Amino acid sequence: MTRSSKSYPAPNKAPDIFYAPDLCPIRGVLGHIGQKWPSLILCHLSFGTHRFSELRGAIPDISQRMLAKTLKTLERDGLVSRDACPGMPPRVDYSLTPLGDSYIEHLQNLMNWGARNKARIETIRQAYDAETSPGTILQKKKIG
Repeated sequence: MTRSSKSYPAPNKAPDIFYAPDLCPIRGVLGHIGQKWPSLILCHLSFGTHRFSELRGAIPDISQRMLAKTLKTLERDGLVSRDACPGMPPRVDYSLTPLGDSYIEHLQNLMNWGARNKARIETIRQAYDAETSPGTILQKKKIG
C-alpha cells in the first residue's frame, strides 16, 4: 500500500471510528474489560479454573454481587465460561475461553506498565492534590 492510498486522520483528530459510539472499540469492548473488576477476574482465571468462592477469596475487596454481575458480563462477552456441575453442594467452575485467553497477553502488558509506573503516578497524584487542595487555592488567592 502506498502512502498516498492510505487515509490518515486530520492532524489533532482521532480516526472517525472513535466518534461513532456503535463502532468504537473503546466504548464497546475495552470500556468494560479494561475496568478493575473484569481485569482482576481475568487475571486470576489466567492461572486456571476457579470456583466462585475461590475468586471471592482472591479478590477480597469485591462484593459478592459485583463478582456475580461481572462474571455474568464476562460470560456474555465470551471471555469466561461457566461450568455448572451437579452434586451436593452444586459446583460452578469459571475458566477463560479461547477469546479470554487471547486477551491475557495484552492484560499482562497493561499490568506490567502499571507496576512500572505506580510509584510515579502516586507521586504525581500527591503533588496534584497538594496543588488543588482548598487550603492551597485560598493561599494562592491571598498572595495573588
